[in-house]
Amino acid sequence: MSGEIIKINHLSKTFGKNVVLRDIDFSVSTGDVTCIIGASGSGKSTLLRCLNLLETPTTGEILYHGEDIAAAHTNAAAYRAKVGMVFQSFNLFSNMTVLQNCIIGQTKVLKKNKEEAKKRALAFLDKVGMAPYINAKPRQLSGGQKQRVAIARALAMEPELLLFDEPTSALDPQMVGEVLDVMKQLAGEGLTMIIVTHEMAFARDVSNHVVYMADGVIEEAGDPKQIFSNPQNPKTQEFLKRFMRG
Repeated sequence: MSGEIIKINHLSKTFGKNVVLRDIDFSVSTGDVTCIIGASGSGKSTLLRCLNLLETPTTGEILYHGEDIAAAHTNAAAYRAKVGMVFQSFNLFSNMTVLQNCIIGQTKVLKKNKEEAKKRALAFLDKVGMAPYINAKPRQLSGGQKQRVAIARALAMEPELLLFDEPTSALDPQMVGEVLDVMKQLAGEGLTMIIVTHEMAFARDVSNHVVYMADGVIEEAGDPKQIFSNPQNPKTQEFLKRFMRG
């Protein structure tokens, strides 16, 4: 099944006089795994925050199934239930157990009854290997475990598209692999994802579309094999040089 979910037209974002995004265009279809790469400060996370309505674009459109969700009348909570987000810093509720963290969004936003929400939460916690920790509080978990709970929580909301904002950058190196393994599994199952990442091997091997950003602009985008083996843009070449040499 394929079909366009998100289409971004001429998106820009400024903070005062600081232009963070300039004339961004790209689209995402069902089953796509799009990795956005680039140096820190290139606008990647701001783009994701605009897609999730955590930031309001200054100009341009974000079309979700043809409807501009950047418009003022959008129901942000309902939209975020379909376009979920996994954050760098986990954003778990510290006063709730792992299980409660995965139930609350379903009952509050999707209006599921508690038993159904619990059943779904347990299924997704099991999927990411966190079923033994359902009664733990976030402070009792490692960073990798917290991020896997955050992924389970997002999946329990039945998203059509899942956004990942540098999901491994706050983790110790030994914990990165356990989160990337979950994401690889989700990609293999056909989940549509947009991933801001510094994990170049993951972007090369798992995505079907790579977007390279620099200074708030998409400098190059396309097939991962082409981007990583034969980048056309000098800025992309310079950025990837160290990785490709390795």
